[in-house]
Amino acid sequence: MSFKIGDKTVHRAHGVGEITSIEEKRIKGQSQSFYVIHIVETGMKVMVPTAGASGLLRPIISRQDAKAVVETLKRDEIAVTAQPWNRRYREYTEMLNSGSPVEVAKVLRDLSRLRGEKELSFGERRLLEQARNLLVAELALARRCKEQKVEQELDALLG
Repeated sequence: MSFKIGDKTVHRAHGVGEITSIEEKRIKGQSQSFYVIHIVETGMKVMVPTAGASGLLRPIISRQDAKAVVETLKRDEIAVTAQPWNRRYREYTEMLNSGSPVEVAKVLRDLSRLRGEKELSFGERRLLEQARNLLVAELALARRCKEQKVEQELDALLG
């Protein structure tokens, strides 16, 4: 999979970004090509080797995939039933780091429901916020709408 300058992409660990340049760097005497990505949410600059990009980067999901993500949010199931909170936290972290928008949606759905039942730990609140931010940014791009509209839809859906 190759990207070009200006492409929007999703970095597994950092979320939605834009390829701002492709640079050559010499590392240990060998020339390597890197995607330089501006991460939308944080403004961070990330460099990813073009040769290993398929493990870290993926294109923005399609509109059809965006519908599947929303359907995941609507499902009346719980992806992680582990107790206590630190085991749940570990499982949710793995799901977020998978880079899959469906897995991110499951984290958002589960933690939103759990928040309605009891106080979330600090770590769980951070994961909830991270999952929400990741989904809002990608769904807005996939559906070609403003992030505010996606946030309103999520609020209505998740309460």
